[in-house]
Amino acid sequence: MEQEVLVRLTGIVKRFGAFTANDRIDLAVKAGTVHAVVGENGAGKSTLMKILAGEEHPDEGTIEIAGTTHAFRSPRDAQHAGIGIVHQHFLLADALRVWENVVLADEPGSAIRLDSGAARRQVAELAEANGFPVDVDAVVRELGVGGRQRVEILKVLYRDARIIILDEPTAVLVPSEAQSLFAAMRRFTEAGAAVIFISHKLDEVLDFADEITVIRAGAVVGFTTPAKTSASELAALMVKVAMPAVEPRATPPGTDVVLGASHITVGEAGEVPALDDVSLEVHSGEIVGIAGVEGNGQSELLMALLGRARSTGTVELGGADITALSTEDRRARGMAYIPEDRHRDGLVLSMALRENAALGYHARPPVKRGPWFSRSGATGLAKGIIARFDVRGGDSTTLASALSGGNQQKFIVGRELGSEPRVLIAAHPTRGVDIGAQSAVWSELTAARDRGLGTLLISADLDELLALSDRLLVFYRGRIVGELDPRTVDAPVLGEYMTGVRHADADADAQRPTRVDPEGGAA
Repeated sequence: MEQEVLVRLTGIVKRFGAFTANDRIDLAVKAGTVHAVVGENGAGKSTLMKILAGEEHPDEGTIEIAGTTHAFRSPRDAQHAGIGIVHQHFLLADALRVWENVVLADEPGSAIRLDSGAARRQVAELAEANGFPVDVDAVVRELGVGGRQRVEILKVLYRDARIIILDEPTAVLVPSEAQSLFAAMRRFTEAGAAVIFISHKLDEVLDFADEITVIRAGAVVGFTTPAKTSASELAALMVKVAMPAVEPRATPPGTDVVLGASHITVGEAGEVPALDDVSLEVHSGEIVGIAGVEGNGQSELLMALLGRARSTGTVELGGADITALSTEDRRARGMAYIPEDRHRDGLVLSMALRENAALGYHARPPVKRGPWFSRSGATGLAKGIIARFDVRGGDSTTLASALSGGNQQKFIVGRELGSEPRVLIAAHPTRGVDIGAQSAVWSELTAARDRGLGTLLISADLDELLALSDRLLVFYRGRIVGELDPRTVDAPVLGEYMTGVRHADADADAQRPTRVDPEGGAA
């Protein structure tokens, strides 16, 4: 029996002024399937999904859900039609608890009284039933990116969505977490629902999707299935850029220690520390990768190195003790930072690129001239970043919100590398970007490495860690439990270390170059 078409978009057109984001797009998604929509940043995928979710209104075209034509006036209308969307950049109330976020605007109880007990119980049962490990009483601001993503998915499931749109759902998940998500979504489709899956990870698209639609420059350029295509063929349809690759480095890293952390501990007295007596070094011209399932101390390490967490231990930059310095002073001494969430911590979306170019550098020339902020200096800085790092979609006066995700990320990378820092802390630097932007970011990171920059790289993309790192440190339960050679370890084995499945002794017979301190510190 032919499967029911649950979603049918016909001739969808969306214009923003003279720019056509969607150009007569047709899309059919069948019940019981996972349908991947792929394309480079700025291709029109997110605009199309916002139209389906009622967040944007098409200029032309029709939307049919289970055979019924709809004209959504708001996201609420789309929710009532059974559509839920999990955005790449989350829409959560950071000050509320997990369960409060999930039931917000759909609370159980009467019109004048929230049944908080029933709400908390329903969310906890929903999380357990779908295999989403999350503390429903946790305040959202205390969660990492992966935890916040799970809250967004629970919000959609709580509202009984029959169609779930996932925008880059595994961008910050390690393989084991991604597999858990996929298993939950497969259970969802087995019940006759549908998942629309947007991703730049083509291997996951091929493993997870049933059907694939490719969009380029606002138009559909291909429809296929995983059995009929490959990652390289999809990439060729999406963009005219080769899959990212890193040439073997010609010279070894330097011997100078540019970043040192000694016995760093983060945690409240009397509690198990989130980061437990961690010591590490980064040398000039070296990329040190940090691998670990989210929640094992990586975020706390970043905050301690940046001076944004209460911690014990010492931090040195270029041999000088900077433990007592503020974040601003650390940056002034040559520490740069690419945050894991570009919207939350990397940009002010309502400000122009010239103002965003000055973020973190507002107290130094050319942005500061005497006691004044120099608009011309900030404009020149923004223009330099746009030109050098091929940021497309606007000029120095363009709002940051107007750029695609990949161009926003290139702008942040350009801002941080453009200051010629001594040390770069890069957290998920290619999260949610297409192949072209990923290739550009990798190229900039390796070029800066070759100029002598020391980089601490935190990423959930194991291929990225293996491709870029000179050394890999594995975090588990707040400690460094191993040092691995990225040239001789593969992603599945690395994932097993990260989840505590494997230990150093298990690889002794395989002669893997692993060094482990049995007390949990780096050897």
